[in-house]
Amino acid sequence: MEWTLEVIVVPVSDVDRAKAFYADRLGFTLDHDVTPAEGVRIVQLTPPGSGCSVVFGRGAVPDMPPGSLKGLQLVVNDLPKAHTMLTERGVEVSEIQVHGMGDWDGEADLDNVGFVRFADPDGNSWAVQQISSRR
Repeated sequence: MEWTLEVIVVPVSDVDRAKAFYADRLGFTLDHDVTPAEGVRIVQLTPPGSGCSVVFGRGAVPDMPPGSLKGLQLVVNDLPKAHTMLTERGVEVSEIQVHGMGDWDGEADLDNVGFVRFADPDGNSWAVQQISSRR
């Protein structure tokens, strides 16, 4: 049996602000923004190349405190390029870190151990890890 993770609910305080952050700043694809009933709004976005989306809204998503989701992780094959893209799009992102070693020296291999971190406007935290190939 295969199990696929397809949706992560992200708790936000302002749906429009979150939509702008995830679509415009992060470059996630807007899958839909629907209001199926009065008082209900569902926004779904997917990171480029991902099989898993994020969902937020009001009235039809679990009630969680905004900013309470921690440790979400994205994977890229070129961390310096991802860091540059995030910075250029105005995302407050950490410097590149090598897990267990601190700041990247610009030369060490980042595969599996290279990370940057950022948070959305509500404080939900994300890590971006470099993995160029899977074993």
